[in-house]
Amino acid sequence: MKLKIGLFFGSYNPIHTGHLIIANFMANHTALDKVWLVVSPHNPLKEKRDLIQVYDRLEMVKLAIEDAENIAASDVEFKLPQPSYTIDTLTFLHEQYPEAEFVLIMGSDNLKSLKKWKNYELILRDYHIYVYPRPGFIVDEFQNHPSITLTKTPLMELSSTFIRKAIADGKDVKFFLPDKVIEFIENKSLYK
Repeated sequence: MKLKIGLFFGSYNPIHTGHLIIANFMANHTALDKVWLVVSPHNPLKEKRDLIQVYDRLEMVKLAIEDAENIAASDVEFKLPQPSYTIDTLTFLHEQYPEAEFVLIMGSDNLKSLKKWKNYELILRDYHIYVYPRPGFIVDEFQNHPSITLTKTPLMELSSTFIRKAIADGKDVKFFLPDKVIEFIENKSLYK
């Protein structure tokens, strides 16, 4: 059976807990075996001048996921022509890893703009897409498309109230906060 790898593309400028929660959900609560956080040097639909150095963004991703079992950082787009087009990256990965099945992970906001993507028809024809909800973006156009799976990923509106309650309830808050902050809270028995 082919290894099913979810590709979660992003500028990760910087990576934050919302990204990590989505990646964790996709890696552990869907049919995916692994999730690769693909650091995009330059998304053609975004301004380049706002991006910090690409190796700094990659390093932040690596630091954020160093304890995660089925989540990895990928610099595949560093080796490809700029700007990076998803279809080109998918084609390259398919050639490099013929034993793997690649699935795109995207937010409902990105799905809304899919028709602006280079060769989006090929993406829909040849690849599966797992979509996570984003506040204010309802999936209407592609919701019944055979290549689209709408996931029940938690909607990302993270709050301090949620984190305090989770700690009080003895829940794991890993990835909501950096480890050093969690350690500090535990040492001081805060929010218990």
